[in-house]
Amino acid sequence: MADASAYVKTNAEIQVYDDDVRAEDVAGQWQLMWWRFKRHKVAVIAGICVLFIYLVGIFAEFLSPMDPNDHHTRYTYAPPQNVDLFHDGQWLPHVKGYQVEIDQFTLRRTFVTDEEKIIPIGLFVKGDEYKMWGLIPWDRHLIGPLNPRDPFYLWGADRLGRDMLSRVIHGARVSMSIGLVGVAISLVLGIILGGISGYFGGWIDNAIQRIIEFLKSIPTIPLWMGLAAAIPLTWEPLYVYFAITVLISLIGWTGLAREVRGKVISMKGDDFVIAARLDGLRTNKIITRHLVPSFLSHIIAQTTLAIPDMILSETALSFLGIGLQPPIVSWGVLLKEAQNINAVATAPWLMIPGLAVVFAVLTLNFLGDGMRDAADPYSHH
Repeated sequence: MADASAYVKTNAEIQVYDDDVRAEDVAGQWQLMWWRFKRHKVAVIAGICVLFIYLVGIFAEFLSPMDPNDHHTRYTYAPPQNVDLFHDGQWLPHVKGYQVEIDQFTLRRTFVTDEEKIIPIGLFVKGDEYKMWGLIPWDRHLIGPLNPRDPFYLWGADRLGRDMLSRVIHGARVSMSIGLVGVAISLVLGIILGGISGYFGGWIDNAIQRIIEFLKSIPTIPLWMGLAAAIPLTWEPLYVYFAITVLISLIGWTGLAREVRGKVISMKGDDFVIAARLDGLRTNKIITRHLVPSFLSHIIAQTTLAIPDMILSETALSFLGIGLQPPIVSWGVLLKEAQNINAVATAPWLMIPGLAVVFAVLTLNFLGDGMRDAADPYSHH
């Protein structure tokens, strides 16, 4: 009986092992990528953070306590307020009001906390009216004061008394979407030009590679400045946003094009490509239906790593004053407010958009690293 039970146990173990092997063998490329990606814990956490940032951008009007362009000069450079949950032993979420004092030496106006001024706050409160996604009129905000006229600056105010929290939330929508749109344009240019360059070779390859080398040889900032100077000052903010996105994309495609070119050169002599050619398929179908899908996972990983570069490019352009301009709210536009050393010394919370950029870029890079490892068939993470 002992031998029989041992035999049954051994068979069960073998069956489980065989099931695992069959699952690995039968699973497609995307399933294998997902299994590898789940083992990369840092990348999974980064992916959740990236999803959170994009959700913040999508629901910016609802999440921000007030209109990002609503200014109150009475609260210029008002410091951040702390949220307290209890008052006199009772549950009452609130912030404290402000008192204005004049420094006798510098004659500068400063804010101090008014301990007697209690400003109750709540969730889903009424506030500034807005249109969600430009379509749905609403006046509810996730958090805010019960009385909309009371000051409420969790992350402080800027030089015009505008709420920094609301501006950073709205800036996430513009800065993160520029990364997506810019990478999408670069992706199309990189795949098409890189695929043509690698597949045909010869003078076509030489011409495209010389163009790439020329673009890479030009210093980036002067090139951006020259292109941005060509944008008419009379354009609407939406057109300027689109133009800046295109300008960044025109320079960002070169790296991906070379990646695609290398992959195409290494694979165009494989049997499945030769078979497709002998079968009479057109060149564009061979590239789009056979070659590109073969390394699509690698392209996705590279694209994820390219989004932070696009965000940093927009931030740099707007910081230098040649990118997006008010009333558009982006992280780069907000950081332009922090160019003045005196302003930063007086109101260090003006640097919060910089922390948002660092957080977004780091999480996107960690996500991209995880996707690159998952796309690598020789990865053992």
